[in-house]
Amino acid sequence: MSFDRKFSGSEQAVYNLFFSTVMLALEAQKVIEQRLVRLAWGGEDGEAEMQSMVVEKIHASFEATNTLLSGGTLETVIARYREHVSVNTERLLSL
Repeated sequence: MSFDRKFSGSEQAVYNLFFSTVMLALEAQKVIEQRLVRLAWGGEDGEAEMQSMVVEKIHASFEATNTLLSGGTLETVIARYREHVSVNTERLLSL
């Protein structure tokens, strides 16, 4: 059995979408962990993080909807979500 198979253009696109989605899920775990810690500590920092999280989710969903309605691709949406996750990871780890 050979694993030297080349992907066609559509197969490569599906693979790239799958890989990006898996990476988003893995990267998001760090943000989820850090946010849960902040929420568990409570206080003003926990409350501020909770409010920030809700606002970010709403903003991201509007951004994704706008991207798709204006002809963007799922790859574009996922790439943008990964950017958001990266920024949040850096912010939460620097506190």
